[in-house]
Amino acid sequence: MLDDRCSYELLINELKEKLTSKHYQLSDGPNLLVKVESGYRYLKEEQKEEIEAIITDGRNLAIEVFHSNVISLEEAKKIQRKNQTVTLTSIVRSGQVIEVDGDIILIGDVNPGGKLQASGSIYIMGALRGIAHAGIKGDHSAVISASVLDPSQLRIADKVKIFDPSPDEAIMTSAYIDHESQSLKIARVQQLVHTHRHLSKSLDQVME
Repeated sequence: MLDDRCSYELLINELKEKLTSKHYQLSDGPNLLVKVESGYRYLKEEQKEEIEAIITDGRNLAIEVFHSNVISLEEAKKIQRKNQTVTLTSIVRSGQVIEVDGDIILIGDVNPGGKLQASGSIYIMGALRGIAHAGIKGDHSAVISASVLDPSQLRIADKVKIFDPSPDEAIMTSAYIDHESQSLKIARVQQLVHTHRHLSKSLDQVME
């Protein structure tokens, strides 16, 4: 537990002093994992490296994780972008590629040859006849839903499903990764109530 009320210089001096005890000197046993709690002090990467060197140098101690109650502004903005829902009124035409961080609600169509991709889920209030790729940064819980589903290709994270041209169009349909088979499945939108309960929170946020 690192004191988050003193200066960083004083913290380092106190840490060095406490670790001079013979109790922390090198022994023949295996390394002991240490969780470093910095409280409300934000540690830069170079500060983490300095603290890790002080703790582990000449001792059978190894850092398991650093934990802090605060994050940087950059990290906060990344989290905000990841959790945001972008609403777009447009038609994604052939040759166009639209990519967003977070979830996207498209009020319009994705035409053949067009591509829509998001780090979160994709909801299309229109026809999907091109390519949709949800969870582009590895989110296997993302879904793709469309009022009319007749795509050329669907992707969720690293799972891909290619479609042959068909005269039949699926109405109010969704695609998701089935965690048991680890395959991409197509089902009615209503099925998400049972398979993706966490989406209820996202829907509440959209309605607000």
